[in-house]
Amino acid sequence: MSSQVLVKTALLEDEAATVALGQRLAQVLVAPIVIYLTGDLGAGKTTFSRGLIQGLGHNGAVKSPTYTLVEPYELEDIEVFHFDLYRLSDPEELEFMGIRDYFTDKSVCIVEWPERGEGLLPAADIHLHLKYDNTGREIEIEARTHAGRALIEKI
Repeated sequence: MSSQVLVKTALLEDEAATVALGQRLAQVLVAPIVIYLTGDLGAGKTTFSRGLIQGLGHNGAVKSPTYTLVEPYELEDIEVFHFDLYRLSDPEELEFMGIRDYFTDKSVCIVEWPERGEGLLPAADIHLHLKYDNTGREIEIEARTHAGRALIEKI
């Protein structure tokens, strides 16, 4: 990690607060950007992703790509790729699906369970870690690049 590291923590009271944070990030986001999402099952990774993707302009459902590994969303000026690597049995599978082709100058790549693709994924600009906090969630947002730092300073 570089000297650009910046960490913010927030409490998310409920699902609506998790979606709202994703929508706030969407308002300041500029492609290209790589976002890692980590946390236990059910911690809110896909809920956050839904807020972000809908905040970027997608009208409709946002489903977890658990079985397909990636769900693409073509929006007006950007391409959004939502990855869920939970069921990935070997990182080499990412090579077979052409993983490098998804990370372009006009893409927003949201990666759930990035540790399962370690070594084949580009580094994250921001890494969000969600964990349970009583009935809500705590989110830690870590900027890992200059672009990531610029984003979280705006939210």
